[in-house]
Amino acid sequence: MKVLIINGSPRAHGNTAAALDEMKKIFTAEGVEFEEVHVGLLELHSCISCGSCFNTGKCVFDDEVNKTAPLLNECDGVVIGSPVHFAQAPGALTAFVSRLFYSTWAVDKSMKVGAVMVSARRSGTTATFDELNKFFTISQMPVVSGRYWNNVYGRAPGESVQDAEGMQNARYVARNMVFLMKSIALGKEQFGPPEKEDVVFTNFIR
Repeated sequence: MKVLIINGSPRAHGNTAAALDEMKKIFTAEGVEFEEVHVGLLELHSCISCGSCFNTGKCVFDDEVNKTAPLLNECDGVVIGSPVHFAQAPGALTAFVSRLFYSTWAVDKSMKVGAVMVSARRSGTTATFDELNKFFTISQMPVVSGRYWNNVYGRAPGESVQDAEGMQNARYVARNMVFLMKSIALGKEQFGPPEKEDVVFTNFIR
């Protein structure tokens, strides 16, 4: 089992990292490998919907997105860690994830497991949680829950370690993620993956 961790915080040792570190402890204990990509300080172009990736299989902007694409292909699960900036995920993170998921359209992401972990001083966690989970649900990826919404609280860098409930929930999310990944692998082995159909595209005027 292998997990791709995407850290969207500009702070290497901030509250988002603290929550992700708590999840890493569980992954390590369960024998799950992980690789982390930090994108919070990268200068990233947003998706321009040029369609180039449909012909080349990679994003037209050759940066960290294309470097990360093979990791997305190889992993069994994805964790997206995000701080809250004005009640939403940071622009660098959404630019990265949208281009990563869009440009890897040919990669079968179905039944890879997705988890979001959000940190904030006070508000905006559930909005950011909902925003980022949409990348998973459009890709047929089961979404991991904990015993509360997947968030921790803290203002000063690292302060979230004092959020005992939040840290506990991060461990719940990690354990549930490991269980889902292992269960899906076993299900594929015994029953095969879900049946796929030819994709149907429609719009609202016909």
